[in-house]
Amino acid sequence: MFRNILLPVDIEHPESWEKSLPMAMQLADSDGTVHILGIVHDVGSAWVAQSLPRDFEEKSLQQMKSRLNDLAASVSGTGIRVETHVGHGHVAEHILKTAGRLGADLIVITSLQPDELRTLLVGSNSGKVARHATIPVLTVR
Repeated sequence: MFRNILLPVDIEHPESWEKSLPMAMQLADSDGTVHILGIVHDVGSAWVAQSLPRDFEEKSLQQMKSRLNDLAASVSGTGIRVETHVGHGHVAEHILKTAGRLGADLIVITSLQPDELRTLLVGSNSGKVARHATIPVLTVR
């Protein structure tokens, strides 16, 4: 069993947590913590960022936190502590940094159905995490 489990989710896609959240809860020690992480993607371009409202990032982070808290509430009462975290930026890099900062001893991540073009152009976040993590990674399909 594991004491600190990091569970990165894409809050817009329930398939990113429908199987992995129950699995993370089962793998957690009775006094362990499941850390649910949501990441607001970086828009990647200053030109694009200029066209967004000034408070876009702040509102996106607040909305993400609220939705993650709702997800955490859906598994309350299990005896396992659940904490939510939000971040902004490059997904795989942020997952790995957060795992280190939290002292995670396991990352549970869903590998979403591959999209050949997206995988070719930017790669799979779960694949990047699995390749570069220094702790065990459980990939859920």
